[in-house]
Amino acid sequence: MNNPARIREAIKDSIGVKEILAADPEMIRTIEMIAETCSRALCDGQKIMFCGNGGSAADAQHLAAELSGRFYFDRKPMAAEALTVNTSYLTAVSNDYSFEDVFSRLVEGSGRPGDILVGLSTSGNSENVVRAFAKAHESGIITVALTGEDGGKLAPLADYLICVPSADTPRIQESHILIGHIICELIENHLFRV
Repeated sequence: MNNPARIREAIKDSIGVKEILAADPEMIRTIEMIAETCSRALCDGQKIMFCGNGGSAADAQHLAAELSGRFYFDRKPMAAEALTVNTSYLTAVSNDYSFEDVFSRLVEGSGRPGDILVGLSTSGNSENVVRAFAKAHESGIITVALTGEDGGKLAPLADYLICVPSADTPRIQESHILIGHIICELIENHLFRV
């Protein structure tokens, strides 16, 4: 196995996906609209909820922390939370209902009209995220989906859809965190920079 060659190839693959994103004016505009929508919601006293599974759960927690903690500078915390962090809740609902219902029950219980639900799913087909989006629509909650190339089942349920142009899970997740960081930066600048 030629490790240096594979390392260079993986880096180039990641750069290639990001170059496609950067060259897509529709993608740039969608990212901008998501940041504007999130900023308005936070200004109006709403919250942003994040959900995903596996690496996407880690990204959900990461992005919620960027908003509720700090990002580029010290400022007041923003109302953002990951729906993956309460293990007692997750295991109880998985046991008593189903794993497919873990996020939708939280959206139903704590989501309010005007809140925002950000779902991360490389396939766009994670059933627990799909059900959370369906519940969000019933509840007047704005939905933002970050997926892979075709959007999967989340595509028709998303108010805002970002389909990373790749079928490779690591490349998709790398782009999700890049896009998430850009959105966090734009929100922070909108709310706290004069």
